[in-house]
Amino acid sequence: METFRTGAGRPWGDHHGCCFCGTDRFFRPGYEANLIDAWLPALDGVVEKLKGGSKVADIGCGHGSSTVLMAGAFPESSFIGYDFHAPSIVTAREKAAQASVSANARFEVKAVKEIEEGGFDLVCMFDALHDMGDPVGAARAIRKSLSPGGTLMLVEPRAGDDLTDNLHLLGQIFYSASTLVCTPASRAQEVGLALGAQAGFKRLTAVLEEAGFSHVRLAVQSDTNMVIEARA
Repeated sequence: METFRTGAGRPWGDHHGCCFCGTDRFFRPGYEANLIDAWLPALDGVVEKLKGGSKVADIGCGHGSSTVLMAGAFPESSFIGYDFHAPSIVTAREKAAQASVSANARFEVKAVKEIEEGGFDLVCMFDALHDMGDPVGAARAIRKSLSPGGTLMLVEPRAGDDLTDNLHLLGQIFYSASTLVCTPASRAQEVGLALGAQAGFKRLTAVLEEAGFSHVRLAVQSDTNMVIEARA
């Protein structure tokens, strides 16, 4: 109640552990159904690079489900999962070991602006940018970490640009989660832009362009998510 009275926000790490597990369980089926067979192939030339061996960052990886899926599908590439929530990184490492992908997938506890490593051919963000206090600053840091010709794959909840476009069952679910978890998490961080889970393609494009990306396009959509390709 105090979070909503003050508008100060609630840090992601202050939630019960079931929130992190539940978030993974909510999104993972969509990743399993779409990531390897539909989303990555929709990006220009990315699958070919991954097959040959690329350096990939998965930022805001949570329990690592997306990272583990990609590492298993593309053993010639190396993957680093980053998240600022230490308990989630512990779980991600366990999942990688269980899936036998620890050889090409590692995980580190770091916020996006703290990442010093660069030269990434692909940077992925799955349902995470809207949770960040400074999404423009985060996207700007990602742009700088990309190798020449590198790609940002931004996966966000599927939403229309106008409120009326989102007045359906799935939209109600995303708005509810955004109100209770995503927006307070953003408010608890620097800037506190409170982008929200239903920002829409137009607003997300504005964020990426402000961060310095000159090529932004909607690559593909599933029933629940939109996949945006961005290049410097």
